[in-house]
Amino acid sequence: MQRRNELESLGQVKDHLAAGGEAVVVQGVDLSELTELNRSELHGWLFVGCLFADLAQEQGVREQGGQIFPRFEGLPYEPYRTGLYSAEELMMGYEDGGYPATRDFAIYAHGHRERHHPDGISIREALAQRIHDHAIDDALGEFLAENSGAGVVGVMGGHGAARSDPWYKQVARTAWLLARKGYLVVTGGGPGVMEAANLGAWLAGYDDASVIDSAIGRLSVADTFSGGEKEGTPEYLQAIRSYLQAARDCVSELSDTAHPPAASLAVPTWFYGHEPSNLFATAVAKYFDNSIREEGLLAMATAGVVYAPGSAGTTQEIFQDLTQNHYATYGIRSPMVFLGRERYQAEYGMIRSFAEARGMTEVYGDLLALVDSAEEAVDFIASHPPRPAVKHKPLYELLES
Repeated sequence: MQRRNELESLGQVKDHLAAGGEAVVVQGVDLSELTELNRSELHGWLFVGCLFADLAQEQGVREQGGQIFPRFEGLPYEPYRTGLYSAEELMMGYEDGGYPATRDFAIYAHGHRERHHPDGISIREALAQRIHDHAIDDALGEFLAENSGAGVVGVMGGHGAARSDPWYKQVARTAWLLARKGYLVVTGGGPGVMEAANLGAWLAGYDDASVIDSAIGRLSVADTFSGGEKEGTPEYLQAIRSYLQAARDCVSELSDTAHPPAASLAVPTWFYGHEPSNLFATAVAKYFDNSIREEGLLAMATAGVVYAPGSAGTTQEIFQDLTQNHYATYGIRSPMVFLGRERYQAEYGMIRSFAEARGMTEVYGDLLALVDSAEEAVDFIASHPPRPAVKHKPLYELLES
């Protein structure tokens, strides 16, 4: 579902002009052959990152009342993109030199250098990154409208989890079960637990769960993305290459038109660019701004979040999710499922006590679960659908009444 008043193809622009439609936003469209553009009333129209034939065409658009946000040149990314990334797009160039030769790495390196420039990030670069992240927001909204299925479930956990770790398998099985029930699985898009969840959804076209063991057997030849090597060393870079190559081999060997992957979403960030985006998500919403990405990742998980064992980042996400539930920030409250009784006993107990102390047990305290298996996690999600919150009248409506 496209946003209102937005056009993203030449055909849409032609049809809208022919119908004499109202002012719209035209984003990322090649308009160089649209000669009738300069003969049309364009007051209020906004052209964002569009391609024009020449300066004369641009001037004609302005004379007809249109406003133009110009394109950025010389960047390794397209600020005005109209869709999410795919793993294949981010991995472009891999065959020429491994991870450092990919588009993903080039964008990370560019962004990191700009962010750490002695004089600070330039205004031009800051604007380009903000526009890019807005474009990802826009494309993400369209993707979720078309792919949310039975609901969106987030799976969070440690980036350092080994592929041979028993929790990696539990997470993959959790995502496999969720995807087969029609849920859209969303993760932070990196390695470890995040990869396990996208892998499980990717394998959901297979009826036999033993395929998960088969995939993990292929993947665990390169057990962790760091390989236990010190960050910033040639050995570390080689470990990443081995990690990605094992995933590429797995994709190649288990891709089967008879067992198509379920849609799943990864939401990584170039802020942590040294971690490769995993290859098993069918769509990738990659951001420069990590704070926007973190908030949005939890906000979109409207059917609940499953927390597998993790470290500080996962702990941050738990309490950020609690805040969203407590205040019903996005109009609903949904399950928080802790996968790993021993690991999460303290956090689970703390949050239950917090809810009880504030009289919120029946508001969201009963949406907390402490489990040890994929089946328990998925059953709890399925039996506890999102709970709409009471809507309050906006203050501006009080002034208007």
